[in-house]
Amino acid sequence: MIDITPEQKGLVLAEALPYIRRFQDRTIVVKYGGNAMTDDALKRSFAQDVVLLKLVGMNPVVVHGGGPQIDSLLKKVGKQGEFIQGMRVTDEETMDIVEMVLGGQVNKEIVNLINQAGGKAVGLTGQDGMFIRARKLLMQALDDPERMIDIGQVGEITSIDPSIINFLDTGDFIPVIAPIGVGADGDTYNINADVVAGKLAEVLRAEKLVLLTNTPGVLDKKGELLTGLTPREIDEMVSDGTLSGGMLPKIASALDAARSGVKSVHIIDGRVEHCLLLEILTDQGVGTLIKGY
Repeated sequence: MIDITPEQKGLVLAEALPYIRRFQDRTIVVKYGGNAMTDDALKRSFAQDVVLLKLVGMNPVVVHGGGPQIDSLLKKVGKQGEFIQGMRVTDEETMDIVEMVLGGQVNKEIVNLINQAGGKAVGLTGQDGMFIRARKLLMQALDDPERMIDIGQVGEITSIDPSIINFLDTGDFIPVIAPIGVGADGDTYNINADVVAGKLAEVLRAEKLVLLTNTPGVLDKKGELLTGLTPREIDEMVSDGTLSGGMLPKIASALDAARSGVKSVHIIDGRVEHCLLLEILTDQGVGTLIKGY
């Protein structure tokens, strides 16, 4: 821990005051993933950040991934994870593992971490109350727009019912959501966590959508951090290939949220301790800001 003087601590707290006032009773949807989910110190700092945001009057909603944990269990059963355009190919056996890891192991661990930090967390999947409805997703081939690719039990969201989240908020609970949807026929679907977080931010009319990553944020072709971007500038970066791979679902959900009323989207470095507090409650921040319309 870095030693700072009492005066410096006072300045840090004073800097946070206008942000606390501005975001009072506002919803902040946080997608939690990457290194922040696997490093013990980062896990604790994330849980503390979420609890502090709740205690100062904001309404954090956590949507989590679990890619490393899923890959680890797949290897144990002799399977190799496969991705197409940043989306996990999910056959029936992989879906069983996804449900076990996301809906069980990872979700419960995050709930426990937040509760240990002094919060009141409740774990959910989209199956609970069927609040995330989904249908099978077919991917458009990049080399042939007429060809559609079947990637298994991967879903696209058809609707989200916010009532269960709103109900938990009235009791000062912190929702922790695993990105599993359910179809009209009862089939379960693996949905990209960035996509769920973005759609949920839209439906809840969130003030902010914050996406944790394993990079400093959105980088240009020279590897330098960009911030204060507009949706139009992001579109240009996708078109010229600056953004690709696993960043594509993240960027797509960020753009959809920014175009649908979410006031700001933040893609931040989840490898930095207390990155949530630094991004939301300080002047400098630790990532890329995408401005809403």
